[in-house]
Amino acid sequence: MYARDNVAGAYEVQQQPVSDAVVDRAATTFAMLADATRLRLLADLLDGERDITAPTAAVGAARPAVSQHRGKLRLAALVTVRREGRRAVAGPHGRRLVIEALYAA
Repeated sequence: MYARDNVAGAYEVQQQPVSDAVVDRAATTFAMLADATRLRLLADLLDGERDITAPTAAVGAARPAVSQHRGKLRLAALVTVRREGRRAVAGPHGRRLVIEALYAA
């Protein structure tokens, strides 16, 4: 028996060439997670929906700074914001990325 006999097939994404637009989008996403404040903000949102005032203590930043970081995460589609009461929740993609990043660290 050889090791190559047990090779699993590649994912569909791995079998096709990746476009420049997809690579640029992935780089932008990772750049958003490269900032410690934004990573802390997303980690705080893993437990569920939060108001803008709740994560300021957990993140250790002023409310305007948290609001700006949350806006950048929203533009990168990592956070979803509800207009009712200024509440935010981590999106499914951002949630998986943060969990994996924290686990790998």
